[in-house]
Amino acid sequence: MIFDKEGTTTIVLQETNSISAFLNNLNGAYNKIENDNIIVNLFSFDKLEANHILEFLEISNKHRNSNKSFVLVTEKVSYDEVPEEICLVPTIQEAKDIIEMEEIERDLGI
Repeated sequence: MIFDKEGTTTIVLQETNSISAFLNNLNGAYNKIENDNIIVNLFSFDKLEANHILEFLEISNKHRNSNKSFVLVTEKVSYDEVPEEICLVPTIQEAKDIIEMEEIERDLGI
């Protein structure tokens, strides 16, 4: 598992692994990044479907409930295919933009 920290945001990625193993590793390392906004880069997974994205729902809700952003990044699944509780975008830049907007909303108390 690779962590790339940029300010208050950590980008998480992992090479060649299954989604379930990636999620287990993420849950195991969560305490190291729980105070950061998290971007999960899923570009390394060739076969990715909406049901794989749903596996992140629990950790996403947990993180978002602690007033931090949690964004998944992939082009292989459309945001229309997943529940609105999951923040899914096609590019890292869009994930950074979402986090910036959410930070502003939190600062304003929205």
